[in-house]
Amino acid sequence: MTDVWADVVGQEDAIAPLRAAAADDAAMTHAWLVTGPPGSGRSNAARAFAAALQCTGDPAVDEREIAAVMRGAHPDVTVVATDKVTISIDEVRGLIGLAQRSPAHGRWRVIIVEDADRMLERTSNVLLKAIEEPPSRTVWVLCAPSPQDVVVTIRSRCRKIALRVPPVEAVADLLVRRDGAEPSVALEAARAAQSHIGLARRLARDPSARERRDAVLSVARRIRGVGDAVLAAGELVDVAQAESAAHSEERNAAEKADLLRTLGVEPGQTVPPNLRAQVKQLEDDQKRRATRAQRDTLDRAMVDLLSLYRDVLVIQLGSDVELVNTAHAETVRALAEESTPEQTLRRMDAIGAARTRLTGNVAPLLAVEAMMIALRPQG
Repeated sequence: MTDVWADVVGQEDAIAPLRAAAADDAAMTHAWLVTGPPGSGRSNAARAFAAALQCTGDPAVDEREIAAVMRGAHPDVTVVATDKVTISIDEVRGLIGLAQRSPAHGRWRVIIVEDADRMLERTSNVLLKAIEEPPSRTVWVLCAPSPQDVVVTIRSRCRKIALRVPPVEAVADLLVRRDGAEPSVALEAARAAQSHIGLARRLARDPSARERRDAVLSVARRIRGVGDAVLAAGELVDVAQAESAAHSEERNAAEKADLLRTLGVEPGQTVPPNLRAQVKQLEDDQKRRATRAQRDTLDRAMVDLLSLYRDVLVIQLGSDVELVNTAHAETVRALAEESTPEQTLRRMDAIGAARTRLTGNVAPLLAVEAMMIALRPQG
């Protein structure tokens, strides 16, 4: 039978309580908070737990239940993963209504909120009562980077599972086993992604993703003055916008067509005034999603640059640790020779400040320009 925990790599001790709860109702808790750094496998752990909860002990039945959960088709397992900046109150109210229903098919009704850190405090307060007094066969699984990313009233009522960054070798093994990646490509991707499972998978499977990352890292050598920094910032923001638009354009059009069809508006027909608010709501949601996609793309580029300067600092300090960017060892050594550890730390601080500004709704171009200017060589 399929091992539901096979893709939760490097987390054996952390997930032991989840395994025990799935195997014995006496060890069960109705609200869980799964935390861990990005790419640690929070979503994988939550889905594996949901699949294990549906197992009955009959191998034939369990195989069908597991397969349904893993492909997102199980009627009693709901997964919420927002691609907008925040999860709305209306979305949470819908989940609360769903949580009151008994399982329609399986043993448990499981509601997974993958981005619990994207709930504003007033939204979390709406969820609080449902978590405090859940029906007997409903389980909430909230996922967030850290317990502090969830309001204290929520986290105090959840049982906590803390994941860690999985070992590079474990992630590489997963890419080889699950995705058929070449071992050398898998290992390089796992290192470059700093054990972020989702990003490592994308780098291993998509050559264009590797090319985009290489282009970001090349910026560190290209910036020699303020003019170079401003140009590089504009290029990076333009790429992020283009990538966001490429991923959303087709989806946006399909969503709007579906909505108009539901509202009874024929193609090419003017939307009646009494229906325009619903169309406007969809368009606003799509804009928020595009904003998040652009921010996420820029943040990922900044994380990649941080990893490069981390490697530079490793060389400068003579530390006996492996480089993250083994394919860029020449660039790392050149940067290490032409700067001091203090300059490297200042550059890393500038990247960290830019990431903070992005989350604070500073205009992306301004945040990236300030960062790029700080990366130029100091005379």
